[in-house]
Amino acid sequence: MIAILLRVLNGQHRRNIAILLGIAVASVLAGGALFAVTQGIPVTSGWYWAITTATTVGYGDVTPHNPAGRVIASVVMLTTIPLLASVFAIATGQAAATGLRRIMTMSSRVPDGTFRLVVGDSPAVPEILRELTRAGVPAVLVADVEPASAGHHVRVVPGDPTLEQTIREARPQDAEQALVTGASDGDVLISAVLLRKLAPDLAITALVSSPAVRQALADLGIRRTISAHELVVGTLAKSLEAPHAGDMMAQLVESGQHRLTEAAVGAAAVGRPLSAVRGDQRGLVLGLVHDGQFTLGLGTDPVVAAGDLLLIAEPDPAGRRDGGARAARPAAG
Repeated sequence: MIAILLRVLNGQHRRNIAILLGIAVASVLAGGALFAVTQGIPVTSGWYWAITTATTVGYGDVTPHNPAGRVIASVVMLTTIPLLASVFAIATGQAAATGLRRIMTMSSRVPDGTFRLVVGDSPAVPEILRELTRAGVPAVLVADVEPASAGHHVRVVPGDPTLEQTIREARPQDAEQALVTGASDGDVLISAVLLRKLAPDLAITALVSSPAVRQALADLGIRRTISAHELVVGTLAKSLEAPHAGDMMAQLVESGQHRLTEAAVGAAAVGRPLSAVRGDQRGLVLGLVHDGQFTLGLGTDPVVAAGDLLLIAEPDPAGRRDGGARAARPAAG
């Protein structure tokens, strides 16, 4: 029974129940001891009387025989009975709410086909989900949040993203890519380890800041790590070096008239340098992805190999008039 309650209750409810139970137990122990003293009975009999009184069983074999005992009995009843009732009310209410959420989201947690998986609930997650929705990219969020808070077009697997069972329910093996965030770098590392265990071939990007965690992720084969702080600082620094660099980045990321795609190289491009391939492509070739590593091709001119991808910025025929950002998504092979 205790194990079931721990699964159902979240951290805040557990703390509230622990406080209420602690006060109730203290009232039973103190009330039973005082009752024993005033009635001239063993303390064990006093605790027995307090327990039967607090649980409203009331066998009647131990009763108060003087005014002091009646006062103590009244205090025990007025404190422990409401406290225990509150505990049961919190537990049953949370269990009912959890069951209702599961019923409402059971049929729509994970979409059929491929999707992007977002793990954790960092401050950047809501905006990322909005951009994926605007781009028409199916997304699944794994976080300890209410499903309705993520929007109607985002499927939510509610729960602790550092638990294997929660990650498993999101079917990471069916995801096309995954972004791992968290309240701390430690949470990100745990979630990434679970994802790598359940979906060894999944492309994972982790949002972390600690160099030690980055190295640990690299040891797991997760080389795509991003620090939001360093990204902002680097962008601002480049804008100071070249005043219009910020404008270029804003147009690539924020304009609804462009999109970023990853396109597989054709057979005619294999064996040729990237500089020669750039002129043959529709749109602006920003760089080359080889063995999962991206290169701009500036200063070096890598040779295109079979299986490489080109990162291309091109006009979006379905660009939005509102000028908002459009999330990047791979182009069909």
